[in-house]
Amino acid sequence: MLKRITLVAFATLLSLGCKTQQKATASADAAKAKTKDSKFKLYNEVITKEAVSDSGLFTTHRVDEKLYFEIPDSLLNKDMLLVSRIAKVPSEYGGGYVNAGSKVNEQVIRWERRGNKVDVKVISFENESDTESPITKSVLANNFYPILFSADIKTFSKDSSAVVDITDFFSKDISAINPVSSRSRKQYGIKRLDSDRSYIESANAYPMNIEVKHVMTYEAEDPPSRDQAGTLTFLMNQSMILLPDDKMQPRLADPRVGWFTLRKYDYDSDELKSDDYRILKRWRLVPKDIEAYKRGELVEPVKPIVYYLDPATPMKWRPYFKQGIEDWNKAFEGAGFKNAIIAKDPPTAEEDPEFSPEDVRYSVIRYVASTTRNAVGPSVADPRTGEILESDVIWYHNHLRSYRNRFMIEAGAQNPDARTLNTPEEEIGEMMRMVIAHEVGHAIGLPHNMKASSAYPTDSLRVASFTQKYGLTPSIMDYARVNYVAQPGDDGVRYIRMMGPYDMYAVNWGYRYLPEADSPEAEKETLDQWILDKADNPWYQFGSSDGVDPRSQTESLGDDNIKASEYGLANLKKVVPNLIDWTTKDGYDYDSLDEVYGELTGLWRGYIYHVITNVGGYYETIKTADQDGAVYEPVPKEIQERAVRFLNDHAFTTPDWLLNETLLNRIESTGAIERIESLQSRALNGLLSTSRLNRMAENTENNGAAAYTPLELMTDLRTGIFSELYRGQKTDAYRRNLQRSFIDIASDYINKEKANDDEILKSDVSALMRGTLSRLRNDLRNRKNATSDGMTRLHYEDLIARIDLAFENN
Repeated sequence: MLKRITLVAFATLLSLGCKTQQKATASADAAKAKTKDSKFKLYNEVITKEAVSDSGLFTTHRVDEKLYFEIPDSLLNKDMLLVSRIAKVPSEYGGGYVNAGSKVNEQVIRWERRGNKVDVKVISFENESDTESPITKSVLANNFYPILFSADIKTFSKDSSAVVDITDFFSKDISAINPVSSRSRKQYGIKRLDSDRSYIESANAYPMNIEVKHVMTYEAEDPPSRDQAGTLTFLMNQSMILLPDDKMQPRLADPRVGWFTLRKYDYDSDELKSDDYRILKRWRLVPKDIEAYKRGELVEPVKPIVYYLDPATPMKWRPYFKQGIEDWNKAFEGAGFKNAIIAKDPPTAEEDPEFSPEDVRYSVIRYVASTTRNAVGPSVADPRTGEILESDVIWYHNHLRSYRNRFMIEAGAQNPDARTLNTPEEEIGEMMRMVIAHEVGHAIGLPHNMKASSAYPTDSLRVASFTQKYGLTPSIMDYARVNYVAQPGDDGVRYIRMMGPYDMYAVNWGYRYLPEADSPEAEKETLDQWILDKADNPWYQFGSSDGVDPRSQTESLGDDNIKASEYGLANLKKVVPNLIDWTTKDGYDYDSLDEVYGELTGLWRGYIYHVITNVGGYYETIKTADQDGAVYEPVPKEIQERAVRFLNDHAFTTPDWLLNETLLNRIESTGAIERIESLQSRALNGLLSTSRLNRMAENTENNGAAAYTPLELMTDLRTGIFSELYRGQKTDAYRRNLQRSFIDIASDYINKEKANDDEILKSDVSALMRGTLSRLRNDLRNRKNATSDGMTRLHYEDLIARIDLAFENN
């Protein structure tokens, strides 16, 4: 039986035969270094008595401005993970999304001797083959590893370790480890790295890793802030960690359970192609007592997941951060582990003098002083096996502002605690706790599951007993931050998301230790059965947001998102008249009112888009070939028709409730008409996108009368958007803008036909739009004088002219 190993592992085996010779050569060179005629210097001539040295994975030596690595022969050709992070960042760089702790790159490197030099090579693990397979030679030849850096050997230590000058690796502008992307170079006019203002700040060696901090200063023509004087200076942290020889057993991914993965290519596949597959990114959790674990007892892992709080974390928020981390213990208990994840306060200098948030030995919840309103949960994984080695969750300070505002907007009508900008600590703390839990979910391997929020019956979100037990959605990995479905009088409901049954299921599926399975393939039958056991329950399904499946949308709630949007809009209408009272205080201006009102209009747009996705939408249920039923099913016709009725009633009518004059005259002199026009025209453009119309056309061909056709959509929109025309009523400025947008969108399709747009020429869309405009022009001509309003008649004349122009141009 052929033994499967990665390409890199095979290359390593090939190199083993050379190691004895390398060692003999190194010993001979070390001996020569002691003689005057050697090509190498004497050790004490390079590593002088002024050297500041540190022993660890490599011994590091700082001699004046130079940095030397002393590399033992035993660590040549070993896999090491090089993680490049920004330790300190210029103000406003990257628009607030690049910060202290941001990861620039991670790559596996190997130190290899080449004559009198040591090369740093970047190693890939995507491609693999069997050691005895002839194709291995081709795989090796077509995946030649690039040399990232090369350094001369200056001397040898007493134990024959090669001593190299590594200074230029950290002080030159090496693209693979620097903080500046090609986009940033263009954006800020970055010209060059200034070597006089770039230097190594520190180098620390530890048993399994080396940490180097170095300053990089760039000349920039257009830095983000004028006071930066044409300069951008970064403090970088490079972490080099020795990857374990005892590799974790990978777990094969399955698209039915959401997980962050790594792709592999097997060139020995019998599938008549290079067989690509994916493995999970996950922490290595092994029970201390295997036999007790087999008996079903909760067992602590050999090495738990430990998160430290950033020393910069405000004291008042620390308990909530720690709760958010350790909330995952409930899920890990479902996988058989006790105390699998631990939250710790930052150690004092006395407790751990080596502690640094940039050190890959520590996973840290970073607290970033930034106006950015976000949080992220990245991780660092061994690309050979998917083993997560470390992660830094990043919390941006101003993310509090997002949750404060959203809580007011979406819960203010129902919950008195939400009717203030000074959200009570209990509520804001609970929100922070769940944000941290969400980001830690990413850090343990779980991606967003946007389908989860469609699993619960919409009206169940108005029931206290249900929401307190099950939350707002089966997964905290969905975007479902506030319960906007709940209505005034729904006492005791939960407003903030929480972990749910999908999270427990996914963690068990990804982390349950299977002691009898000695290979990834041996686990597959068990893992497949766990999925099949839950396959018919929507609580345990996974889906990402692709704009096609209305069940997989960000911030949507419930299994009926049309009803959910109706509930949400009903609440917004109650909130708007109260915003002045809730956001202002004596002696201060109306900036907060302006901010919250702007965000409220954005949430209204979100509710509208939740409904739009039903039109021309398809339900996706991820399945394997052994499962019955279709993967893709069109949204039923009656739901699509209901969605368009909602849009005509709530998106394309003038939102008088949003045009609160008392509010608007405190934040702007003008702008309401333009704002509503933008919101409505964007919604209409999204509804009439080419891809949506083409999906509807294909569904019509496949399902006939059971489909909601593009022609029916255009008819429903025409009669709804131009309802005043058919009723002989006056139009207001907002409706006139919307009607112009409708004609402009239809005309644009005809213009695309003239421009030989292949996507339009090869579809029925232009014919559909031409027919719609022709019918509308006839109706305008016949009915334009039915209204007594002069501006409305002029508007209808203008619309006729616009349609005529569209036809004349073609």
